[in-house]
Amino acid sequence: MNTLTKLALGLLGQLQPEQAKGDSADSINLPAARTGGGLPLMQTLAQRQSQREFAPDPLPLPMLSDLLWAAAGLNRPELGGRTAPSALNAQEVDVYVALPNGLYRYAALGHALHLVRATDVRRVTGYQDFVDTAPLDLILVADYSRMKLVPVAQRMAYAYTCAGAMAQNVYLYCASEGLATVIRAWLDRDALAKAIGLGTEQQVLLSQTVGRKAPYPLLPAR
Repeated sequence: MNTLTKLALGLLGQLQPEQAKGDSADSINLPAARTGGGLPLMQTLAQRQSQREFAPDPLPLPMLSDLLWAAAGLNRPELGGRTAPSALNAQEVDVYVALPNGLYRYAALGHALHLVRATDVRRVTGYQDFVDTAPLDLILVADYSRMKLVPVAQRMAYAYTCAGAMAQNVYLYCASEGLATVIRAWLDRDALAKAIGLGTEQQVLLSQTVGRKAPYPLLPAR
């Protein structure tokens, strides 16, 4: 679906998910994240970039596992610490994963995906056309009910800071593994919140598309 169509549907309140493609398992147990290896940090930073062309091929389960652990996984289980910082350890940002076969929420404790909706919400995650067919779109959602110790006026800023750290973790993982990714803030938040089924104390912050790099066409011979 092109951008103009999405904008028009959004104005009419009709930007909606599609039917899920394939089986929507209630839970997906992820293999243990492979926390060794990868490129050295400085090389990874040198290769970090936004890309907007994605092959539709699904990521293998071990790669999806590593990606989600990088975004928000437990790296200090004894303390409940994670790969991204959170003020007062509120852990107010959830990672939702929009896949062709359903919408899932990542659970760091247990390292698993749990089904939220048996629908394909990828096209609702942004106005860009590439989000419809990329293998997955991450959705970062704040739950302000977990931030009772944070002054109300500061909660959104704290949540966006946490989400930004998660997004950069994803960028670095993708750079290290040769994947394409781009963070996106241009989206219909009301339509996406409805598609997810969010409550009044939850807010869509950002989306981030991830996938293999699309093969570029060969240049004509000179």
